[in-house]
Amino acid sequence: MEDKKKKKYNPYWKKNKNKSKKPAGEEIKTPDNEEIKESKPEESNKSKKKTVAELYEVVHNEEVKSEDIEVTEEVPEAYDPTKTVTVVGVRYKDGGKTYYFDPVDLELSIDEAVIVDTSRGMEFGFISVPNKVVRMSELVADLKCVIRKATDEDKEKYAKNKQLEEKAKKLWASRVAAFGLVMQLVDVEYTFDNSKLIFFYTADGRVDFRELVKDLAGLFHTRIELRQIGVRDEAKLLGGLGICGRPFCCKEFLKEFAQVSIKMAKEQNLSLTSSKISGNCGRLMCCLSYEQKVYEMEYATFPKVDSLVETPQGQGVICESNFLTGKIKVKLMNADRAQPAKTFTADQIKVIGMVRKKETEED
Repeated sequence: MEDKKKKKYNPYWKKNKNKSKKPAGEEIKTPDNEEIKESKPEESNKSKKKTVAELYEVVHNEEVKSEDIEVTEEVPEAYDPTKTVTVVGVRYKDGGKTYYFDPVDLELSIDEAVIVDTSRGMEFGFISVPNKVVRMSELVADLKCVIRKATDEDKEKYAKNKQLEEKAKKLWASRVAAFGLVMQLVDVEYTFDNSKLIFFYTADGRVDFRELVKDLAGLFHTRIELRQIGVRDEAKLLGGLGICGRPFCCKEFLKEFAQVSIKMAKEQNLSLTSSKISGNCGRLMCCLSYEQKVYEMEYATFPKVDSLVETPQGQGVICESNFLTGKIKVKLMNADRAQPAKTFTADQIKVIGMVRKKETEED
């Protein structure tokens, strides 16, 4: 066997397990007796506080490289439902839904034009609710910020977008007819940065508009979105006058459509004629729900129809009651069938029971 070559012993090869790590800044000796001094990492300079508008420009500017932007993680504060925040309401169009934003340090008044940050980029809107203090528990989502008050350039661009929307409306009819589609255009909306063109339309059913979208995208050179809406939304967008002579409630102040049923009209003793309880949209009028809770509370304590009551003229059965007038019509038992019902007030009668209708038995 060949003799194994002996390796020279180097004391630095052997690791000392009991040796603790050197703290930062302490000298460490190497086998070659070279001294290396560990340096502590330099603390990054804190960036100066910028306004919301400046931060928005930095993030959305394509020329700024990602490595040039310093991101610092902040520890989120504990959620406190009693804490208050200041918000403002913004509408993008007349009669549209109100969205809430953080005004930052701006004092804003109603109908003032602003630029806000949304999920689809910057948008031009108008203040519908001025600075208002609310509790954190009232917020349903995180607030985005108002970037700035609208400048003259912003207003000029907004006016230009309105002209483009009118152009889109004129081209819509010819393009829809070319593809043989049955779609009624309601409104057109251009996003503030011209990144998307939205068409609102109504139709009896679902429509295959894929080829139409491609055609419109080639004409306008932007993203196209076709959004089908219902007849109530159509009335809200277009506006008009109701049978009461006032502007549509949905256009003026309603934020959401309430559920309305024919039962409400019956409980309010209204005529069930369709033309009298339906709005211009063809659906039951939204105002039927305004007083429904009052009717429910009052009728809970008011004598009900078919109740057996004691009156100054004898016993009878209630055939009609109206708590608004306080009048109750009673069909007296000792009276002739041809005799009309007598009218009493609520304090003149006493409920003694309910009349059970006889069930007819079939042979």
